[in-house]
Amino acid sequence: MPSLPLPDHRPHSTPAPSRRTVLMAGAAGAAVLPALSACGGGDSGGTEGGRLRVGVAGGSAKDTLDAHKATDNTDIARVYNLYDGLCGFNPDYSIEMVLAESVEPNDDATMWTVKLKEGLKFHDGSDVTADAVIFTLNRITDPDDPGSTAEQFATLDRDNMEKVDELTVELPFTDPYVNLLEVFAEYGVGIVPEGYDPQNPVGAGPFKFSEFTPGERSLFVKHEQYWRDGEPHIDELEILNFPDETARVNALVGGQVDVISQLPHSQIKVVEADDNLDILDSETGMWLPFTMRVDQEPFDDVRVRQAFRLIVDREEMVEQALSGYGSVGNDMYSRFDPGYNDDLPQREQDIEEAKKLLAEAGYSDGLEVELVTGEISPGAVGAAQVFKEQAKKAGVTVDLKQVTSTEFFGDNYLQWTFAQDYWSSRNYLAQAAQGSMPDAAYNETHWDDEEWIELIQKARGTVDDDERAEILKEAMEIEYERGGYIVWGFVNTVDGFHKKVKGLEPSVTGHPLTSYGFRRVRIDD
Repeated sequence: MPSLPLPDHRPHSTPAPSRRTVLMAGAAGAAVLPALSACGGGDSGGTEGGRLRVGVAGGSAKDTLDAHKATDNTDIARVYNLYDGLCGFNPDYSIEMVLAESVEPNDDATMWTVKLKEGLKFHDGSDVTADAVIFTLNRITDPDDPGSTAEQFATLDRDNMEKVDELTVELPFTDPYVNLLEVFAEYGVGIVPEGYDPQNPVGAGPFKFSEFTPGERSLFVKHEQYWRDGEPHIDELEILNFPDETARVNALVGGQVDVISQLPHSQIKVVEADDNLDILDSETGMWLPFTMRVDQEPFDDVRVRQAFRLIVDREEMVEQALSGYGSVGNDMYSRFDPGYNDDLPQREQDIEEAKKLLAEAGYSDGLEVELVTGEISPGAVGAAQVFKEQAKKAGVTVDLKQVTSTEFFGDNYLQWTFAQDYWSSRNYLAQAAQGSMPDAAYNETHWDDEEWIELIQKARGTVDDDERAEILKEAMEIEYERGGYIVWGFVNTVDGFHKKVKGLEPSVTGHPLTSYGFRRVRIDD
């Protein structure tokens, strides 16, 4: 299978879209993205019906079917298939209208009008209506029980949303809000009916709930009234948890599953050597950072954070931790954002400067830290092991604490002092709302920088593209210098599948298996 070419060591720059492409309904996505090359799964052949068995990385007893609280890979896979949102990301990162016919702003983006497609049905046969949109947004922004994307709706005037007619809603914002389409395209904004119960979930996605055992498996069946003509093609979708990488690969090779997500890089050759199997290799904006809590010693000293970023030999980490299936990062996420700051100098390993910074911070005699790692995503443990060796040169002793994915995403998730995580492709404002704002659902570095926050809030309300891009560049520079992330690289998603499975295609979104897009799949007899 031909692999995608690795990009230049500079993250991709992208031209700024016109105001209309940012604000108006339709496909937004002016980014210059990597070319996508399909493997055998891109073949649209195959027959209708059957059950697709999917082995997904991760999962635990805390698995959920909640449309608005997905955390782990298995949660995300279920959400993508049970629920549809108003908008969605295509494999090339452009935005399409999904349940919405249009999403349009007024001139200053303080009022957005959502018009739904006609004839949409929830799994229980009820209509998808304006009331459902209002209910969903109220549920996500419930101050007593917020959803994962609640921070992204911080300026929504939730008390004054107005139903214009059965298919039309007006959404007022207290300040201009320019990136609403991106937010609506997030997997955590699925539309649900009034009275929604996550224990007996009803959505408008391609598959309906049938069975669910947290930590083990789920079974969904075809939504016969799904709005996309002819989809889904399969009758049943079974998602099985595989926290262990070896077990996941063995299940594919042994025929217990038809596809698996996040093939370990060390096992790619095993899959390629099997005439019945193939891989799906996608260059993405997915990133696998080291996370430093800026409110805990030793990382409450910015000099330590700066030193740790200078410890990393990024090319070596990509080659060793990812077997070359990735590209070098520059301590900044959102590589496909039109406002990405390409002016930031590419950070390279500088051991002498790292030692100097550590000495200035009071660690001239060395520093010992614990790094929490685990098989949360292919390359995570490998990256931790590489960092441990690289840190020795700067007099830093790294004690690895390897935990299961269940423990990693358990009660201590977001509390680890020094750890790792994985994130999919997002533009900067959307990612900041998810992971870096003080009230973000997943602020794992406990970042709370007043100057940076002011810039993010200003950018959210700036309608002019060029002006907003300059604000974002300034915010990115602050996080690049003072933030709690080490963004050493961007990770290709590499999935494995049986050649009888047709319809999968590469995707830059960072979510495996064409963003778990199983509505597209057919299975050969």
